[in-house]
Amino acid sequence: MDLAVTDLAARLAPGERLLGLDPGTKTIGLAISDSALRVASPLETIKRGKFTQDAERLAAVCKDYRVGGLVIGLPVNMDGTEGPRCQSVRALARNLAEKAGFTQPMAFWDERLSTAAVERFLVDEADMTRKRRGEVVDKMAAAYILQGALDAISRQRQG
Repeated sequence: MDLAVTDLAARLAPGERLLGLDPGTKTIGLAISDSALRVASPLETIKRGKFTQDAERLAAVCKDYRVGGLVIGLPVNMDGTEGPRCQSVRALARNLAEKAGFTQPMAFWDERLSTAAVERFLVDEADMTRKRRGEVVDKMAAAYILQGALDAISRQRQG
C-alpha cells in the first residue's frame, strides 16, 4: 500500500493515467493526468457521502479515464508527523482496496500547504470570489498534489 510515487509509472499499462485525490472531511478533490504523465488537470469535486457512494463515483472516474494508479494527498503535519487526518486518509485508501475492490496501485504524496498554495493563487492571480474559490479549491488542490507527483516521476525518468 505504501508504494513510492515514483514506482507508480512502471505499474501502468500504456495509455493509463494517474488520478490525484485530495481527500477532505466534506469533499474529495479529483485531478487527472494526461497519458504521458506530464500534466495534471483538475477534474471534479465529490461531495462526501456514504463510503459506498464515494467509492462508486471514484470507480466510475477510474473506468472513464483509464486510471491505472492513484496518488492520494497525505495531510502530514508541518513538523513531519502524522496525525488523525493522515490516519483517516490511510483508512480511505485501505477501504478502497479492501472493501471496494480497487486494484490500482496507490501512493501517498505529502500535501502540506497544497490547499493554502492553491487558495493564495486563486486570490492573488485569478482574483476569484470566495464563493467561486470554494467551488474549485479541492479539485485544484488535487491537481497541485498530482502535479508534484508527476514532476517527481519525470525527474526520476530523467535521472
